[in-house]
Amino acid sequence: MLIVRSRLFDVFFGLWTLRQSPFIPTLALLQRPSLTRAAIRFWTRGVLGLSRRILGLRLREDGVENKHLGAPCIYVCNHQSTWETLAFNQLVPDVCIIAKQELRKIPIFGWFLSHAPMILIDRSGGGRAMAAMISEARHEVARGRSILIFPEGTHIGVHEQRKFQPGLIALYRKLDLPVVPVVHNAGCFWGQGPKRGGTIVVSYFPTIPPGLPPAEVMAHVEQLLNAEKGRLVQAET
Repeated sequence: MLIVRSRLFDVFFGLWTLRQSPFIPTLALLQRPSLTRAAIRFWTRGVLGLSRRILGLRLREDGVENKHLGAPCIYVCNHQSTWETLAFNQLVPDVCIIAKQELRKIPIFGWFLSHAPMILIDRSGGGRAMAAMISEARHEVARGRSILIFPEGTHIGVHEQRKFQPGLIALYRKLDLPVVPVVHNAGCFWGQGPKRGGTIVVSYFPTIPPGLPPAEVMAHVEQLLNAEKGRLVQAET
């Protein structure tokens, strides 16, 4: 039954995504990123609704008083699945997600990512890619958007730990914004195997102010995310 529910969800996920394609020509003609982001929120709300109804997958937010919704900040989150990429469009409306450039190639989804716009980086681009990321992030912050970065760089298993990529230090140093660490256990339910029901917990930690030594902030956030990730995963195993 678990596999059947997971496959059924995948089918409806694909059909729901396909239904968004007729909106693309109109959105492309209007060229209004805020409208594109509204369409993304509509789509992701539908995806999360399907996961709730078909899989029995629910969400609990802890530490919501630490969400920095009144002004731009840098959200730093662990990366275990596609779920958090989708869900953050609901958790933090208009968030600007830093993602790998390869996602641009995905039909429909890639178009929405490019035109929201999200920051799509070439991970092999070195210093040039880092400079482009900072430039685009500044542009979006000036529009009042917060930035979301997954410092592990890619999906990793729920029991894995990976050294953080330097993008976090660069953003913290150049943007002069507070950092909000975020940890979840989505990989326990929406990972490499069949998706299953349960309650995904998203924990928000107190804001780290700008202006501190970047290396110390990086070390603190890495330790915090790994510790909380381990705690959440252990609670589900």
